[in-house]
Amino acid sequence: MNRCGWVNEDPLYMDYHDNEWGVPVYEDRLLFEYLNLEGAQAGLSWYTILKKRENYRIAFDQFVAEKIVTYDDKKIEELLHNEGIVRNRLKVNAVITNAKSYLEVQQEFGSFKDYIWSFVDGRPIQNHFTHMGEVPTSTEISDRLSKDLKKRGFKFVGTTICYAFMQAVGMVNDHIVTCDCYKKNLT
Repeated sequence: MNRCGWVNEDPLYMDYHDNEWGVPVYEDRLLFEYLNLEGAQAGLSWYTILKKRENYRIAFDQFVAEKIVTYDDKKIEELLHNEGIVRNRLKVNAVITNAKSYLEVQQEFGSFKDYIWSFVDGRPIQNHFTHMGEVPTSTEISDRLSKDLKKRGFKFVGTTICYAFMQAVGMVNDHIVTCDCYKKNLT
């Protein structure tokens, strides 16, 4: 199978590339999960976070925001001692802050999906890159998304994180044109 150049030989990574990355996500809770996992990646590799993803799901109650907003100091300390996640106080606190902001966005827009997908007019952007060097790390849209998320109180949502999020949840199709997943993700 032809894949994008960033994929290593780990079956977990290949499966993520082949079946998740770039596939449009329209479910609120899953969008919230991806946004927080991309934030956890800051300064690290996605591969590191992907290997810890199941631990994150358990530690953060499957990213159910209504549960996360109730976390107290005891729960935060428990998370900071959990070796299955990145034990960074700022990143752990960011998930709790983001849960509050996420619920506010849902209230305002009816769903997190409607809010997020409005930045691309509800349809994935179809890029046509021929090699990895062409793929940007941020765009004007990720700049706008980042700025708006920050205005709403979200943390760890810089433009590079936002663009990686957009790629992961299929808001943009950044599979290289020679990758077998490129055509599969054309909409």
